[in-house]
Amino acid sequence: MSQPASQDSQEPTGEEEHSFRSSKERQVEEERDSGTGAGGGTMHPKYQSNTPQKDASRFSFAFKSKAPQVAPAKPPPDLTYKAREAPRPAENRIPAPYPKRDTEDRRDERPWHRPPDRRPDLQTDRRPSYDRPPHNYRKPERSRSPPAKKLKKEIKTRPKLPPELAQSESIYYRKPGNESVVGAGTYGKVFKAIHIYTRDKVALKKIRMEGERDGFPITAVREIRLLQHLRHKHVVSLQEVMVEKNECFMVFEYLSHDLTGLINHPTFNLTPAHKKDLARQMFDGLDYLHRRGVLHRDIKAANILISNTGQLKYADFGLARFYTKSRPLDYTNRVITIWYRPPELLLGETQYGPEVDVWSAACVFVEMFTKKAVFPGEGGELSQLDKVYTVLGTPTRSDWPGIVDLPWFELMQPTDRRKRVFEAMFRDIFTPAALELVQWMFRYDPRKRPSAEEVLAHPYFTQEEPKAAQAVELRDVQGDWHEFESKAHRRENDKREKEKKKEEYLREKEKRKVREAGLSESSGGEKKVRPGSKGSDKRAAPDDEIGNLPDDPPRDDEGKDDDSDGEGSARMSMS
Repeated sequence: MSQPASQDSQEPTGEEEHSFRSSKERQVEEERDSGTGAGGGTMHPKYQSNTPQKDASRFSFAFKSKAPQVAPAKPPPDLTYKAREAPRPAENRIPAPYPKRDTEDRRDERPWHRPPDRRPDLQTDRRPSYDRPPHNYRKPERSRSPPAKKLKKEIKTRPKLPPELAQSESIYYRKPGNESVVGAGTYGKVFKAIHIYTRDKVALKKIRMEGERDGFPITAVREIRLLQHLRHKHVVSLQEVMVEKNECFMVFEYLSHDLTGLINHPTFNLTPAHKKDLARQMFDGLDYLHRRGVLHRDIKAANILISNTGQLKYADFGLARFYTKSRPLDYTNRVITIWYRPPELLLGETQYGPEVDVWSAACVFVEMFTKKAVFPGEGGELSQLDKVYTVLGTPTRSDWPGIVDLPWFELMQPTDRRKRVFEAMFRDIFTPAALELVQWMFRYDPRKRPSAEEVLAHPYFTQEEPKAAQAVELRDVQGDWHEFESKAHRRENDKREKEKKKEEYLREKEKRKVREAGLSESSGGEKKVRPGSKGSDKRAAPDDEIGNLPDDPPRDDEGKDDDSDGEGSARMSMS
């Protein structure tokens, strides 16, 4: 008994080896040695240990583990603390704040700094959390187009101007007096001017304001409004409206000629191909106006401009207006220059359409071939109707069924019936196709007249020879030729004719004096020859020759009366 005890005392036991194990571990080991589980039952033989069981009643002298640390007492609850809100629905829930970044400095140690983070959640955003963009917010991608180039403002030096242009008070230079006038009428005057910097030629149309009681003239307002809507190769271009020294000007592009000036040009003659091309351009522009719902209502040769390359453009839209295509409306009949006015307007018609412009264009077309107006009246409606009836014949109800319904038909009934002589007058001037086209456009009944589009499809333009050719030869014509220059040229010709007749009269008068003086010397020197004597009958000028001479020279007061037309300077030229 002493030997085992000595052995036990010599060899350390497991308890002594692990004297500092926790009580929990020791309890688990004891249960394992005893062969019982945690529930107190026997363990499976597989898991039973072969070591002999220890005495369960043996006391353990192992040191117990340290007592667990006691947590500090919680402070008493604060009764003033606001209670937590109830959870909100998903749609009204305030998004959670973005997580805070680590305060640790993770910047790159390279010598250069990385660009600042452009994410919106990292920028300084002072908006409340519910107003900030979501966490996965991404800015929309920029377009892949190249960035717009920044235009550098370069201050250009003012160009040096010639002394003549530098003295101009306006941006558009025009010659003083009437040297720059290229047109005049009831609307005002048209001046030829030059832009002092670009050197572009323009036409300045001065708007008359003297007789206006309601402010700006309605014709000018209508013209500006229409030209702002019309952009076509056969419509003159309005560049701007300028107010200068309490005067208003409309600035147009400048064209060197108009149709009146070319028709009456002293040296340049339009060929049949040129006339066909000008007519084609005229009806092409008219078709554009009618398709845009515009009536020109003042077509005449003076209002048709032509460039020095042969391009035709309509001008003077003071009487033009938009018209309604869906239903007929009443318009004034006091439009269109009376020589170009159709008969329905002369008889008081107020419901009309594009057919009135077709009649006026037909008058211009005939004028290109004859070089004079086809219906030159005396200025009144009665005389103009009489002139139309003289050429086209008196209309009948079969020709014009609606003539009896016109307002002024009873007042202007023709006194006698006249025959139609139009074909006899113009058969030798027009080709067969051209004559047929003019007859079609000069129909009395407006509903039977062709439209501008139908005129362009006529065989005269599509089939008949010669083909249309643009008048590019106008670039060789010296000077500008408008109606104003044409009238001035005609006045000069009339003035020369007057001077020529006056010189012939004075020359014949001197011859008569010489003959009378010679007769008196041959009869005896001192003897006077009387007109009734026999000697004077043999040697005096015959009676028919004297009768052909004018009785008296032109009186000075007549020259003064005609001075406004430029025809009264005969006396000054003789002196």
